[in-house]
Amino acid sequence: MTTIPFAVQLYTLRNETERDFEGTVRKVAELGFHGVEFAGFGGLSPEKVKALLAELGLKAASSHVPLEQLKENLIQVIEEHQIIGCPYIVCPYIENREPEDYEVLIEDLRRISAICRDHGITLCYHNHDFELTPLPDGTLPLEKILQETGEAEVQAEFDIYWIQKAGGDPAAWIDRYQGRTPLIHLKDMTLDEEQFFAELGTGGVDLDTIFTLGEKNGVKWWVVEQDESRRTPMESLEISMSYVKNKFPHLVEN
Repeated sequence: MTTIPFAVQLYTLRNETERDFEGTVRKVAELGFHGVEFAGFGGLSPEKVKALLAELGLKAASSHVPLEQLKENLIQVIEEHQIIGCPYIVCPYIENREPEDYEVLIEDLRRISAICRDHGITLCYHNHDFELTPLPDGTLPLEKILQETGEAEVQAEFDIYWIQKAGGDPAAWIDRYQGRTPLIHLKDMTLDEEQFFAELGTGGVDLDTIFTLGEKNGVKWWVVEQDESRRTPMESLEISMSYVKNKFPHLVEN
């Protein structure tokens, strides 16, 4: 039986948190999640975020911070995340994707990760589908990033939807990088031609294999995210968490 906790990536609820950050996080706790992955603090101070999490019994699983902030304002970013007790900072996205841009990215990640490690925080890199588009030499950018940084420098947050969308096998990537995937973005994908974002258990991603590998390979947090939804985002999260509750009833008890 897996004992890995579940968090929600608050980007799923970006419109809701913009209107009412505290109220939205309260609803996340009511759904039974163990923690949150931040995408900003909704204008709250780190001290207020820490108090809110403590009140609701939630953990700060991780936090997505734009690369430019990591490059330009890293010490403040680290200090804020130390306050809320967040062990992982994640580089979530890159704009420029030419071969030379990945070279620059790798150097940036090395420098940023060294400073993060000095302050007790682990840096992770989150993929989309474009990191599985081969470079001119045939190398996949995601392979290049992980190979040229090294396990001690940069960990991975594999997004299983985007790996499958790119034609990859999410389970194979998780298995290949054993011990380097503390965070996994859990998503499902519709079975139609659109391959749209789907609630967990309603699509075609082999979640059973991923859950099995996660326990074996050292995953610390399952992070549920749905970039877009055909329902309201909160309804989609409720469906996904119902799937989790049915699959792992010992984990999520109200």
